[in-house]
Amino acid sequence: MTPGAVGPEADIRPAGPAAGPVPPETLAALARTRPLPAVTAALRAALHARRMLLLKSLLVRFDRVRGTLPAAVRRRFEDDWALLERAERSDAAAVRAVLDYPTTGAWLATALAAPDGPAFAEGLAGLGAVAVAAALRAGCRFTTTRVLPAGALPLPGAGLLRCARGRARLSGRSGTLRVTDGAGQTLLLPGPAPAGPGTRWTADGALAWSALHTLPGGTAVLDDVDPHRVPPGGIGPAALPAAERPYSDPAAWAARWRDAHALLAATHPARAAETLALVRAVVPLAPSAGGGPPLSATVRTAPGAVLAQLPADRRELAELLVHETHHTKLAVLDELVPLWRPGGSLHRVGWRRDPRPVPGVLQGAYAHLALLDLWGRARTGPAWVWRRRADERFEACREQVAEALSVLADSDELTPCGREFVRHMGSHHARLAGSAHAPG
Repeated sequence: MTPGAVGPEADIRPAGPAAGPVPPETLAALARTRPLPAVTAALRAALHARRMLLLKSLLVRFDRVRGTLPAAVRRRFEDDWALLERAERSDAAAVRAVLDYPTTGAWLATALAAPDGPAFAEGLAGLGAVAVAAALRAGCRFTTTRVLPAGALPLPGAGLLRCARGRARLSGRSGTLRVTDGAGQTLLLPGPAPAGPGTRWTADGALAWSALHTLPGGTAVLDDVDPHRVPPGGIGPAALPAAERPYSDPAAWAARWRDAHALLAATHPARAAETLALVRAVVPLAPSAGGGPPLSATVRTAPGAVLAQLPADRRELAELLVHETHHTKLAVLDELVPLWRPGGSLHRVGWRRDPRPVPGVLQGAYAHLALLDLWGRARTGPAWVWRRRADERFEACREQVAEALSVLADSDELTPCGREFVRHMGSHHARLAGSAHAPG
């Protein structure tokens, strides 16, 4: 298909099951924070369906304004779309991995929010990075010349190409990428995806490839190069930016990640498996000026990415990963079935100094309910180094979640589905509160 032929015949399209209503048993399992493989699969399918919907929305908008776009912008978008389709026909799973990567969602949200004109045309250029990354993963053969006004081309989930001369010819074959700039300098990056963590340069330094580091024991990467990994305004009240390479400390993150997952697997294997399945990227944040506990966040448009400062030890990272995984789960669920209506009420919660709106209360209560479950297991589990800390955290968190659930139960801002979700959360909290170790 061509970008102008928008319709049901499109080669790239959402898969069906995730787009429908959430079955009651799935909603109940999610509300109880249960790490079930079937629920994880449903969430991943829902995330993919959402990405396909956003991609189709971009295509529809392109078709609507194509007459106002410069001819070069139109041709580039059409060529990028054709390459993405060709990659999808070659290896659909490889393309899905790129489309579902967190920063792809952040790019799509930015492009769709841009006003018509130069800003939207600039947003459309991001499709080229996605198409090239997908074609590389799929092992497609292609050649394309890229003008890089910012001197960089991010390949989602793989790394970042920098070109000081602003123009490069990219040739892909069987997953190997050859990059040549205008002066004839060449970088050859072996496949199946451009590999070898760290940065490689040409002799004159005008071309550089910074590959992402894969974290131990899974497929998650430490993303310290993608320009879409942190929102422009930064994270938290201090507007923390991303930590830039070489200050992101990949070796420390890899060691902490390995130890945290070993601890999590010893305490609750299903929870460890869920985290590995749903966390696609860890984005290091710059240190805070005044110190304090590590800050972490999940961006709604990029679920599956954990934005965080490096925790002090494996216990902190294990807890942080469970906490942010549940923000990802709730973000994906709310795209399927809205859990709240717009409202203006603010409420105090035990884990924040500032009053929170109802969506913030629900997000926090849900993440802390998962931690309550985790700490209930840790305080009687095999990892003795975690028991005392878990016992203290369990007791404090139990009261905080109870108060938040009371706020939510009295709120008129929840949808019927939201009220049912909170009811199941309350049932699980009651079981945890009455037992040091709740099954399942």
